[in-house]
Amino acid sequence: QVHVVESGGGLVQAGGSLRLGCAASGGTSSRYAMGWFRQATDKEREFVAAITSRGDIYGNSAKGRFTISREKDKNRVYLQMNSLNAEDTAVYYCAAGSYYSAYTAPRSYDYWGQGTRVTVSS
Repeated sequence: QVHVVESGGGLVQAGGSLRLGCAASGGTSSRYAMGWFRQATDKEREFVAAITSRGDIYGNSAKGRFTISREKDKNRVYLQMNSLNAEDTAVYYCAAGSYYSAYTAPRSYDYWGQGTRVTVSS
């Protein structure tokens, strides 16, 4: 069983920055695709960013403002979020999936963290 844990959420003012962390442990694979998703109140889960076998991918809301990175040879990733605005307020979820098949769809990820809340005050 793979255990996914997020960290780093909190309250930030509009225009500020926040860095989220995520670690996946356990399971039989040494390397997972790692993705970030978010879900705002009364909205569907939205793809934010991922590191997969096809490279780094960003959702439209993240392009130019967020950066995903990975510790070398580890299932540990970070999401640096800059120029935050009220629309970024959501629960952010980290997910792990097959390195060669997980991509942008939530259903392509097998393991999920509990989520970390990000609140951007305007």
